[in-house]
Amino acid sequence: MAELIEGVFDFFKREIIFSISLILAIISCFFVKPSLNYFDYINWDTIILLFVIMIVVEVLKNLAIFEILVRKLLVKIGNARELVLVLIFICFFSSIFITNDVSLIIFVPFAILALKKVDRSDLIIFTVCLQTIAANVGCMILPIGAPHNIVMYTVSKIPFESFFLLLLPYIAVSLIFLMVMLFYVSKDTITLPEMSKIEVNRNYFFKRIVMGVDYYLLLTFIALFVLIGNLENIPFFNSLFAEWIVGNEVLWGVIASQVISNVPAAMLLSGFSSNYEAIIVGINIGGFGTLIASMANLISYKILVRECDEFKVRYLIVFTILNVILLMILFGVYLL
Repeated sequence: MAELIEGVFDFFKREIIFSISLILAIISCFFVKPSLNYFDYINWDTIILLFVIMIVVEVLKNLAIFEILVRKLLVKIGNARELVLVLIFICFFSSIFITNDVSLIIFVPFAILALKKVDRSDLIIFTVCLQTIAANVGCMILPIGAPHNIVMYTVSKIPFESFFLLLLPYIAVSLIFLMVMLFYVSKDTITLPEMSKIEVNRNYFFKRIVMGVDYYLLLTFIALFVLIGNLENIPFFNSLFAEWIVGNEVLWGVIASQVISNVPAAMLLSGFSSNYEAIIVGINIGGFGTLIASMANLISYKILVRECDEFKVRYLIVFTILNVILLMILFGVYLL
């Protein structure tokens, strides 16, 4: 029995985000009778897309594509600050077109590999934190840049240019924030190690790809979708949301995002208010703050833990500090 309890506790520590999401989803099931309607809560397009992307990334890793690209990048970079700048802004620009989630799935492992190659593992935490922020900023530029903006663009029918202009002040301030943070990275010269010949291990190739997928991340998304679906069907929360949300969309967009992430928050708030511009602002700046505020935040955290588990606690501290500071700055911009 003691071994079982210890095993459960170890699993909880290892998969804390999934465990908390699952517990909350299970609790919500006591208030809404489980039925086949639960399947309608889940955005299966998002789940399938994430799974496919993870498979593609694992293929690229196992074919040493990342290794090849990292080596090509490193020979063109002069110092540590330049390297971090490139790693951050590649997330910013790519998230505009391929979404923040996809950008981080691809480029966080790329960044960790690059920093390890030049023996600068001390920069991994700071770089991944800023990559995550950059991806969440870049996805504001076009409504196709993130799942929460796709949801709001579909519901609101706001033109592309109006969407961009609405979020432009927050994009500009966030970019300034990123540039200021970069000054904390020294311009130390990068020392390239001796590069050995790249060899691709073809043994158990397909097994390694399938086993490399983070299935607990997919299950975390499903648990969050079930949680928000049940909250919408609990009369108490339904009436409470209807009373509180209207007229306070930005504030509740920020608050809801911190607890259930901005994708479910977008679906929740748009069901109670037609002030779509305010909801868009709220859920976008609300993507900064806690680890759960954006699905993208969870993705980069899970990747970092998988690659560098020893950095887990320090990453959470640094990530939270940087994101809360930026969230407060952006909310201040809204109040102005």
